[in-house]
Amino acid sequence: MIEFHFKSDLLLEDKSKYADWIDRIIQSEGFVAGQIDYIFCTDEYLLQLNQEYLNHDTLTDIITFDYTDAKTISGDIFISTDRVEDNAKEFQVDVWNELRRVMSHGILHLVGYGDKSDDEAKLMREKEEEKIKMFHVEP
Repeated sequence: MIEFHFKSDLLLEDKSKYADWIDRIIQSEGFVAGQIDYIFCTDEYLLQLNQEYLNHDTLTDIITFDYTDAKTISGDIFISTDRVEDNAKEFQVDVWNELRRVMSHGILHLVGYGDKSDDEAKLMREKEEEKIKMFHVEP
């Protein structure tokens, strides 16, 4: 089950469309959806999680907690909508497109993609673009 929780001002208009898109991303990578919770929050909220659980004292756009079991993808995906909005301005992209990039990024981590090395980051960007395009495709 894919669920959305809002601890910031941003609200998704059509949650079922987003849930279907996320499910199709997961299936396209050969997995099935378990319990996936997206929590849209503020910079302050995410910074506190980053400090408490990861010992990082930096702002970030996403933190993913992975509870995946074999081919069943489960996790908590925290997204700072403040970071998404700032990144959209910085990279001169639509805020909703940037949000979809970050949402797909979390799922890609859960299915096993990394982004620590240059090669991993390049593949991650390619996969994000591929998955963003899937948003506009009806099942």
